[in-house]
Amino acid sequence: MGRHFAEIAFTPTVRAEQQQLGSHLHYAQVAERGADDSALTAREAGFIQARDSVYMATVSETGWPYMQHRGGPPGFMRVLDPRMVGFADLIGNRQHISVGNLARDDRVSLFFMDYGNRRRLKLLGHARVVRDNPALLARLTPPGTERLAESAVLIEVAGYDWNCPQHITPRFTAEEWTAMQA
Repeated sequence: MGRHFAEIAFTPTVRAEQQQLGSHLHYAQVAERGADDSALTAREAGFIQARDSVYMATVSETGWPYMQHRGGPPGFMRVLDPRMVGFADLIGNRQHISVGNLARDDRVSLFFMDYGNRRRLKLLGHARVVRDNPALLARLTPPGTERLAESAVLIEVAGYDWNCPQHITPRFTAEEWTAMQA
């Protein structure tokens, strides 16, 4: 775990729980001496760009969390540089809850899953919706979905954490299952 992720996630109340349950010393060391996780390495970039979905949480103006699944072809989430990822926001059910939440609070939490290999990457960041940059939108839009692209969502990395595989149930896409059977 990196120190930026720990600084954000380990609020005073969380640290009190860690103290009560006996994990405080380990995580205090992480917060002090953890790796620099404010920029993605090639490992994180490759993992993100290989995913065909992500879970994204935002926070409403009334304080309620909102979780949304985003998907597309592998690589729909682009790593633009070590501190920035982005994707094209495609027309969906037209509720606009996530982008509405981002207009008030730019904090996001992304959860990238590789069920088959029991790996997950959590990313905390600050997001913004960009509607007036056709070149950026074209760069982020997966081929064949151009007519569905409404805006670009850019996420500045605040910290990330590779999570323990202990409770990940292996699941496979149809393509993965077919390849395993061959």
